[in-house]
Amino acid sequence: MTKRSTSRRQFLQTSSAVGASLLITGTHASGQVKGANERVRMAIVGVNSRGKAHIDGFGRRDDVEIACIVDPDQNVLSQRMSHVDKATGGKHKCRTETDIRKVLEDPSIDAISIATPNHWHSLMTIWAAQHGKHVYVEKPMSHDIAEGRVVVEAQKKHKVVIQHGTQRRSDAGIAGLHEALHNGTLPRLKIAYGYACKPRRGIGFKDPKSPPSNLDWTLWKGPAVLDAYHENLVHYNWHWFWKTGNGELNNQGTHQLDVARWALDPDQTHPARAMAIGGRFGWDDQGETPNTMFGVAEYPNGQYMMFNVRNWEHENYKTKVTNEYYLEDGSVIVGEGRYKIKRPGSDKFESLSLPRGKVTPGGNWASFITAIKANDPTLVNGGVEDAHYSCVVGHIINDSYRLGEEVPFNEKAVKFGDNADAAEHFLKLHEMMKKDGGLTDSANYNVGPWLEFDATKEVFVGDRADEANILLKDPTNPGFEVPSVSEV
Repeated sequence: MTKRSTSRRQFLQTSSAVGASLLITGTHASGQVKGANERVRMAIVGVNSRGKAHIDGFGRRDDVEIACIVDPDQNVLSQRMSHVDKATGGKHKCRTETDIRKVLEDPSIDAISIATPNHWHSLMTIWAAQHGKHVYVEKPMSHDIAEGRVVVEAQKKHKVVIQHGTQRRSDAGIAGLHEALHNGTLPRLKIAYGYACKPRRGIGFKDPKSPPSNLDWTLWKGPAVLDAYHENLVHYNWHWFWKTGNGELNNQGTHQLDVARWALDPDQTHPARAMAIGGRFGWDDQGETPNTMFGVAEYPNGQYMMFNVRNWEHENYKTKVTNEYYLEDGSVIVGEGRYKIKRPGSDKFESLSLPRGKVTPGGNWASFITAIKANDPTLVNGGVEDAHYSCVVGHIINDSYRLGEEVPFNEKAVKFGDNADAAEHFLKLHEMMKKDGGLTDSANYNVGPWLEFDATKEVFVGDRADEANILLKDPTNPGFEVPSVSEV
């Protein structure tokens, strides 16, 4: 393939054009990996927290060279260089950058690995694809519904390898259960249930102030339209603000959402409708996203996904980060990779032995490198389409919550119609919060509407559609616009 290079000046002129969608004209990098024995030269982008695991995962491989680490915080870059040396045994000649665009212009870089805040994930992935770079992107792949579709189309057009950071896709035990659900070895799935219940803490309040001199605030914000810097954004608590994060549902929960959607019939893409109820209980703080949530998504074939978020650590709190499967014959399956089943008429779980499923071997880091060397995007464990569908169901549930109304905390806060299963699971959560959390009617639930979704057009329809469709795409800053599908 030929390469049409884009100069630094042209790139910055394009990316800073006010009111115009960003379009990068570069195509494939000249440093493509041509053989199985060549090293993949990578840049790790966002190295404060999860990025350390990326440095370890890729840096310890003989067939990878970490050529660059990228972060808008100079202090973080300084700290991570020693981590790179430790992970690689000092073998890699690694440089630092604050601006991802400089890395994308480097034809010797084959791939980037993204561990930035959520609001940057899609745009960096799209830019990289336009420059012919392969991408490993942390979950969630998208911060909103519309940009996720652009990532899918960017991969199709530029034919790069893109892998989503959902490590459970590399688990052959989980794959084996889902194959058994899909091929008829097990009774048909009725409900795929996910839990993201891990303790967090309130974040208090931080006043707006000038960003520190070591932080390039413009680059940290990137596409996110933020009024001001405050210390609850940098470096971790951005998760709990809608403009930068997606709450726990599409944080830790992205893993369990992805596993739950994977279990549905393979022809299912997006839910037909979804809703949420929850709140931010027990914490008087600056955060916006719920620390307690029950979400329900109904798919066109009649299968359901249900989800439980509980981050508020109250009395008798139990961490629960897993998936459960409720089958049409009344069986219940629990576990992760190694499963137990409770069959109809029994009150005991027994071991469930199943063949291991098909995955690209070696784990999440290895599958990405394998796909690059084979020049075959289908070899990744967790590609763009699966990533998009799994992220979108979380976005729809979150959008319902964001459009919700406050009602008193009681068991009549929400009606599920004839869905007895949803009512039962909600009441379990409600009684737990009432008994162990000590909540009373003086507290309030935030009850979101049922939002209907057109899976083909990827827009909301029906009641509240006008309000919900505003949430399809986040506003962006000039110079950091996400291109449209036609421009990608």
